Parts: sequence; structure tokens; C-alpha cells
Amino acid sequence: MRLDKYLKLSRIIKRRTVAHDAAAGQRVTVNGKTVKPAYDVKPGDVIEIAFGERRLRVSVLATPEHVGKDAAAALYEVLEES
Repeated sequence: MRLDKYLKLSRIIKRRTVAHDAAAGQRVTVNGKTVKPAYDVKPGDVIEIAFGERRLRVSVLATPEHVGKDAAAALYEVLEES
């Protein structure tokens, strides 16, 4: 699944265009590498996102094509938030 779609589907970022812009602006890394919005996210990947001064680091648990609002938080595990 594309990185921008995963960030939107998991509700880490509210809109896909914002997720796309964050990845294109080099504010998102996967496994320590800066990636483009089309990067293929897999379970086990560690995503780090910079929101201004705030950083969020999550581990990908699942990448389903469709998920309900209630199950979105089960797609990732927060490793670090600062």
C-alpha cells in the first residue's frame, strides 16, 4: 500500500493530500530512509513523521485496503512520541 494512503487510512494524518505533501517534503522516513509518497508500506516498517517540532514514530502492524474508523488505531503501534 502506498505510504500516503496508509497514513490517511490509519488516520495518522487526516487527509491524503496532506500525507502526500508531508512525504514529498521529506518530513516522513521509513526505516530511517526518506521516502516518496508512493513507497510501498509493509508490516514491520517503522515510520517516523515530523509535525513541526513534534515527532511521531510508529510501527506498521497491518496494511488492509479498507478499514473502519474504529479499527484504524489497530493498524499501527506508537513507538515514540515527542
